[in-house]
This record gives sequence, structure tokens and C-alpha cells, in this order.
Amino acid sequence: MDGLVSALPGWLPLGTVLEILLAISLSAAAGFRVFVPLLVVSLAAVVGHLDLPSSLDWMETTPAVILLGTACLLEIGGYYIPWFDHVLDTVSSPAAVLAGTLVAGSFAPDSMGPVAQWTLAFVAGGGTAGLTKTLMNILRIGSTATSGGLANPILSTIELVAATGLSLLAVTVPALAGVLVLVLMVLAGQKIWQLVGKMRAGASTAES
Repeated sequence: MDGLVSALPGWLPLGTVLEILLAISLSAAAGFRVFVPLLVVSLAAVVGHLDLPSSLDWMETTPAVILLGTACLLEIGGYYIPWFDHVLDTVSSPAAVLAGTLVAGSFAPDSMGPVAQWTLAFVAGGGTAGLTKTLMNILRIGSTATSGGLANPILSTIELVAATGLSLLAVTVPALAGVLVLVLMVLAGQKIWQLVGKMRAGASTAES
């Protein structure tokens, strides 16, 4: 990533840290919208802001931008169709984990070695995308239950803004994006843990 990474004196390479933060931030964005971070990366590569790994050379082309842009528009539009958004959640949940893993693996520093590189990709990339997606699925279910689905377009807009904003931050200020992702992961973990606690409490009440 020309102009985006450098190195700190001593044992901590800033370039490696920024590459990891970039990878994890894009993975988190994939949990909101699968194709938005891919489109942002493709556009950034085409204009010369990002120097992508050789495995992602196909994204540095105009046809890739058109293809990803079309997929992005279809995904965004689908989330504004009542009840179809739940179908998309079912399909996009594993897709988000896969996208997060592939993005993280592609941007993770080669100096880590393939085993560490793809372990990081699966745990940090796929895990971050999955956690983000799980949180949004929970919020969508709650929104549908309380508003009959009327508030879902608002939630969809928030997801789109989050995916776009986080993706843009990831390719411009990865350190800030990484901090935001850390905060997001803590909040998502707390929300999911609260839900698990309520489910356990409900099960215990039903048994008694």
C-alpha cells in the first residue's frame, strides 16, 4: 500500500500493524454489507490509492468495479424490500464470513507466513465479519418484532452508512478504523451475551 504504510524504528513494524488493521476493518464492514468494502477496495486500487496483493489483481480493473458496483446495488436494494431482507440475512451471513476471511487473508502481511496469515484471516477476519453480521441480524429481528418491519429500512440505511464509512476509513485511516472496530466488537459481544443470558433464563423458567 504505497503511501499508506511505513515502519517504526525497533521491533514494531507500523506497516504490519496497519495492514492488519486494514484487513480487520474491511472484514467488519463486510458484516454490514458484503460487497461495499470490496467495491471500495476496487475503486481505491483503480485510482492508485491502494497497491493490492497479487491475489487481488483482478480487482484493479474497470470490469471488476462494474461487476462489484452492480452486485453492491442489488444487495443494497434487496434490503429495502420488506421481509426479503431476512432472506438476504440468511444468505449473506455465511457470505460475510467468507468475504471477511478472504479479505483479511489477502491483506495480512506475507511476512507472517501462510499458517499465521490464514489463521488470522479466519479468526480475526471471518470472526469479526460474523460477529458484526450476527449483531445486525439480532437488531433486525428485534426491529421486525417491534415495528412489524416498518423500521427495517432505517436499520438498512444505518448498515449501509456503517459499511461505507468503515470501508473508506479502512483504506484512508486504518488506525482509526481499527479502534472503531474494537469498540464495535465489544458492543456486539455484550449484546450477544445479553441475548444468550435471556434465552437461558427463559429456558430455565420454562423447565420450572
